[in-house]
Amino acid sequence: MNFIDAITLEVADTAAAERFYTTAFGLDTQLRLRASQEPTTGFRGYTLSLTVSQPANADALIEAAVAAGATVIKPAAKSMWGYGGTVQAPDGAIWKIATSAKKNTGPATREIDDIVLLLGVADVAASKKFYVEHGLTVGKSFGRVYVEFESGSSPVKLALYRRKALAKDAGVAPEGTGSHRIAVSGPAAPFTDPDGFVWETSALASQS
Repeated sequence: MNFIDAITLEVADTAAAERFYTTAFGLDTQLRLRASQEPTTGFRGYTLSLTVSQPANADALIEAAVAAGATVIKPAAKSMWGYGGTVQAPDGAIWKIATSAKKNTGPATREIDDIVLLLGVADVAASKKFYVEHGLTVGKSFGRVYVEFESGSSPVKLALYRRKALAKDAGVAPEGTGSHRIAVSGPAAPFTDPDGFVWETSALASQS
């Protein structure tokens, strides 16, 4: 079974990015950083989601991110599915912090339940087939709209969403060109998916 071992974000300033992610979200082993000056414009085609147990936790993480230098894209608010908001990190990555709960059940914490990498793809069915052929196991599937893969013991889940729908959910325009500025590491051999997202072996990623 293939799975995500870690995410590598390509950033202009690794020291600054490390400070941000440690201060804002407390992320360390789940996230790697690599210096890059690859050009990118507009939506990079993905979002990273932090799911939490209650609205107060979402607010706490968003407030910590803004204090550390993030920009609010969509202010936290209730919706049909729960509660959450979207911010953009100083390095340009878009993060959604959300919960399916609509009421608080305890004091606010910054505890994160799950990290989800959502890839905005041109054809969900074709990308689903590609990833199954590369060793991932489907956990949830809603036709050509959304697919979520089994993560096993991985700290990061992978899901596929239509690019325009993902951009709308994030609160940005879907247009974008250049590098995705992200790489995924896992136990399988390296590959590049139909939408240009690069997967590296865990050993290669750790040596970067």
